Amino acid sequence: MDLSVVIPCRNAAGVIGEQLAALSRQQWHGRWEVIVADNGSQDDTAAVVNEHKKHLPQLRLVDASHRPGAAHARNVGVAAARGKAIAFCDADDQVGSGWLAAMGGALRDRQFVAARLDLAKLNPTQAAQAVKNPQENDLQRVGYPPHLPHASGGTLGIAREAHQTVGGFDEDLPYLEDTDYCFRVQRQGIPLQFLPEAVVHYRLKDKHHALFSQSRCWGRYNVLLYKRYRENMRLTRPWRRHLSRWYGLMRRVPFLYRQQHRYAWIKALGTQVGVLQGALRYRVPPVAGVLFSLAKSAHVWSQFLHE
Repeated sequence: MDLSVVIPCRNAAGVIGEQLAALSRQQWHGRWEVIVADNGSQDDTAAVVNEHKKHLPQLRLVDASHRPGAAHARNVGVAAARGKAIAFCDADDQVGSGWLAAMGGALRDRQFVAARLDLAKLNPTQAAQAVKNPQENDLQRVGYPPHLPHASGGTLGIAREAHQTVGGFDEDLPYLEDTDYCFRVQRQGIPLQFLPEAVVHYRLKDKHHALFSQSRCWGRYNVLLYKRYRENMRLTRPWRRHLSRWYGLMRRVPFLYRQQHRYAWIKALGTQVGVLQGALRYRVPPVAGVLFSLAKSAHVWSQFLHE
């Protein structure tokens, strides 16, 4: 088997069918399979997956319910996979046309790759325009030590040997386990390479409370990763920068009557709250969150967001 596509999921009955349908339309001359790692779903996820087996003969559903979290589900999926290389995608996204051929071809001579993200297809126009696409033209990069590039977990592809070298995803991390994974693989001397020809259509959170919660958790765990990987590197005036971001956030309040500004502001607020919680919880300075200015247009406001 040349390539295994691993999809972690939990209660994904409403969306995973679209992802599996997108995979069934892929064409590639290599041998490949799809592994769905179910992290304890209590809905009809299993029934939806089984329904798609007629279109994806090499589709398998494996039990990954022993421990909650995407990290555990991905690790279980890889353990069950037969491929020489692994391509990860998420149940609520959709792989674009040519994704499989691009990922499978690249992983024949590269060890670690990441696809390009598209926000336009699966999201309302206002939401897609309100946030910066962090992986549209290049890899993402953290603004704190170790200053390494990273990518969304649902866009990664890796050689099985490289995955095993780092011991898989850290199952103790409920968030940013993919960022941590990227750091650890690169610290083994394996570069992460961007594949613009491989596209993943990414689905944003569509509820304000879900967006806030996700951003808050990302902010908090960015602080933890800074503590874990900073070594002798330090931030410059971190508390002053953090307070200036709060000031910038409050300056945006008068513009919240506009939907696109509201979406961006909630995301920024969640990040700031999470960064502060992380700094207090892990006893390190706050890492850079989002950047603000007095610009009022939705186009400029969108660039202030940081994944």
